[in-house]
Amino acid sequence: MQFTRKTSYSKSIIGLLIKLFLIAIVFIGIIFLLNKLDFPAPKKTIEKIIPNENFKIVK
Repeated sequence: MQFTRKTSYSKSIIGLLIKLFLIAIVFIGIIFLLNKLDFPAPKKTIEKIIPNENFKIVK
């Protein structure tokens, strides 16, 4: 068995950059696909009338 020493870090840096680039592309793709989906929105508008007597003026 022979021990080989890495003398250059360029291959590991390039490999790390490629992995980060692929992860970024997948993440952006997931966000893009989620934006294309049409999630159901509530059709009924929610209105709540707040009476004026509940408000207090603090000075």
